[in-house]
Amino acid sequence: MKHRFSRFLALTIAAGVLLAGGALYAQQKTISIVTGGTGGVYYPLGGGMANILSKYLPGLQATAEVTGGSVDNLKLIGAKRAEVGLVMVDAALDALRGVDKFQGNKVAVRTLMVLYPNRMHVVTIEGTGIEKMADLKGKRISTGSPGSATELMAFRVIEAAGLDKDKDMRRERLSVAESVNALKDRKIDAFFWVGGIPTAGVTDLAATPGVKIKLIDTADLVDVMNKKYDNLYSKGVIKAGSYPGQTADNAVAVVQNILVVSETMADDLAYDIAKTLIEKRPELIAVHREAESMTLENQIPANTPIPFHPGAIKYFQEKGAKF
Repeated sequence: MKHRFSRFLALTIAAGVLLAGGALYAQQKTISIVTGGTGGVYYPLGGGMANILSKYLPGLQATAEVTGGSVDNLKLIGAKRAEVGLVMVDAALDALRGVDKFQGNKVAVRTLMVLYPNRMHVVTIEGTGIEKMADLKGKRISTGSPGSATELMAFRVIEAAGLDKDKDMRRERLSVAESVNALKDRKIDAFFWVGGIPTAGVTDLAATPGVKIKLIDTADLVDVMNKKYDNLYSKGVIKAGSYPGQTADNAVAVVQNILVVSETMADDLAYDIAKTLIEKRPELIAVHREAESMTLENQIPANTPIPFHPGAIKYFQEKGAKF
């Protein structure tokens, strides 16, 4: 009788945990969240997600991994070396279609959640002679690290500006942190970065004594980009004061960020991840304020060209979303 009661008690406790915290997995499950470089927004935000999922989903251990960015993340998911990735929608659509950097290697990804808008930064400093996109001609430019969506979008912005990425500039392929250091040392004249506001690396550059940053407008190129690239881009603003010494609004091209998983992820796991990240959003906002955009209202197909995962759809429909 005592043994039966102990077993009943254990099952009751397990059921209580299941109801309180989401799925109780039959055995410890580990998932990898692939993010970006340490100088951007993906890495701290992904780290916050990993901490929240590990804390609130019994039987789940999540880790955040440093990567080259969106393109790398999509390839890692396609190779089954990661389960969750922070990516930009333009890179994700290329992966889904198997084009450009994914030529012949389609990645069957699904949207788990719409995150926040990424803003194109074209960053330079006083003394380089760069005031507009046309002034990049003949300059030393970093277009982002290999395997990043910054590089992908930078090429499209350069193309829309009527420049040739290979002939009109001396091009480096540096991460945002490496780009900041190279610009400080005057080894490059400007760099591209697509990220949230504020991006730690850009803040570091702007706060450097003796340095005054300039952000180059790109919003006027959006219509040209959208004619070729499926209306993936919109116009936005990096408001004055977003970075130290930034005295004027910066009109920029914008692209959405999404959280993606493989189409083969179990529905219950996708449901639990989406549910937990939405419900614990205040904890993510404490990590980075871009998480303020991760609202239920933004979880709609119009915000992503990548179909939502069925598990995520189930949760968002329960909360009143229309699919």
